[in-house]
Amino acid sequence: MSPILTSIVTAAGGVLAGLALAAALLWRQHQALTRARYAADHDDTTGLPNRRALLAALTRATRADAPFGLVLLDLDGFKAVNDTFGHEAGNDVLTEVGRRLTALRGPVRLAARLSGDEFALLVDGGSDDVAAVARAAWRAVGRHPIDLGDHALVVRASVGHISAVLGVGPRTLLHQADIAMYQAKQTGSGVRGATAAAGHTGPLLGPRLRDLRRR
Repeated sequence: MSPILTSIVTAAGGVLAGLALAAALLWRQHQALTRARYAADHDDTTGLPNRRALLAALTRATRADAPFGLVLLDLDGFKAVNDTFGHEAGNDVLTEVGRRLTALRGPVRLAARLSGDEFALLVDGGSDDVAAVARAAWRAVGRHPIDLGDHALVVRASVGHISAVLGVGPRTLLHQADIAMYQAKQTGSGVRGATAAAGHTGPLLGPRLRDLRRR
């Protein structure tokens, strides 16, 4: 092979090696960005979408011309689970509850974990559909005990639900569904519905109401 051809082949090999290295770096960066985006919108414990993802989905739903509603669930007495069995067992309970909610059939568009022992369902359809999903979620959570190894734990939830109306934003829907959930917990009714009302712009919940709901 002539010196000129050898130089050309060597240079081409260097270019190809450089392109391969650049492609590998870009692939790693893309993978890292994908993982970061996933982590930003998902809960570490259950793998479910988180509050941020739910708010984004609610925002999209309020801009679409289709009926929808929101279901909120809070586990009853969950603090005692952590205190008695430990946080690892508590995480197992949260993960299993997430699985049960994700497995719900029907018009459930999104199941999310908001924080602590609070979950949410974004539901397509009218008020009857939303109410039916709320009752199905309540039954699904408590239908079978959760296996914690040496213990089988019966879990109960308090559920609030609301159907969206024109002019009511995502945070107002969350607030009003949260109030319905709190009322379900206080009355022991299991499931409680609320009627959406525009005009509320205050915080989602005050500390006192959140503390009462945890009892």
